[in-house]
Amino acid sequence: MTKQIRQLTAVVTGQATSDGAGVKLKRIIHQQHQKAFDPFLLLDEFSSDNADDYIGGFPSHPHRGFETVTYMLEGAMLHRDHLGNEGHLRAGDVQWMTAAHGIIHSEMPEQENGLLRGFQLWINLPAAEKMKPPHYQDIAAADIPRLSLANGGTIKVIAGDYVSDTETITGAVHGVTTQPLYLDVSLSPQQQLNIPIATQQTVLVYVYEGVLAVGESADILTAGQLGQLQNGDTLQLATQQQAARFLVLAALPLNEPVVQSGPFVMNSDEEVEQAFRDYRNGVLTL
Repeated sequence: MTKQIRQLTAVVTGQATSDGAGVKLKRIIHQQHQKAFDPFLLLDEFSSDNADDYIGGFPSHPHRGFETVTYMLEGAMLHRDHLGNEGHLRAGDVQWMTAAHGIIHSEMPEQENGLLRGFQLWINLPAAEKMKPPHYQDIAAADIPRLSLANGGTIKVIAGDYVSDTETITGAVHGVTTQPLYLDVSLSPQQQLNIPIATQQTVLVYVYEGVLAVGESADILTAGQLGQLQNGDTLQLATQQQAARFLVLAALPLNEPVVQSGPFVMNSDEEVEQAFRDYRNGVLTL
């Protein structure tokens, strides 16, 4: 059966901003992208070796209606929530938190100097699951499947299934309704990688180091750029004269209304207003 290569249809360049208690970061996906990138709601990259850029962290705050995925490349963060969960995130670790009905948590640096680097991704939940009980997973780097490629480079399978010519590798997270695929890929110079992708999935590629050519036209994405690739069942990726590191994100779109206000993502204004009332009245997490 002939493979149909997905083509680059949109490019987003991350913008510098701050969040939490003054944490400086690069925001790649934000509210104006939510319809086009369904079910992905937000993608932030944080990277600094200046403690002033991150030391304030993200003090206690609420969420309802979606999932947050924190992936650390360098440094250390501490997660605490109202359920009593406490997660110490180190280099390579992942925290997958399903806020659903409601969770109140904090994310604070466990270091006073040195490099802090990683990503936070928000994935929407279907309407039928927005009010289910919250759930939290801490995934150690050692528990994330890692594939060494024949011509150099690696693939870390954080979520979903990576299908190669010879095997299927199931990631650390699976069983999610939107069937997310989350890969962290490193390619050597002049290396090509083809990844099978379901035709109905939203597919995004974010380059965080180097330069990457995507699709049959070899359109270029440079560090700090995210590309959306559409129309096909195969993701074709290649490096040229330099290595590249990038995230591959794919998931089934929900095709439902999205209403976000701050930390709440629901399907209507009324539901968001109810979330704010519940938080003010101390019943968000009940």
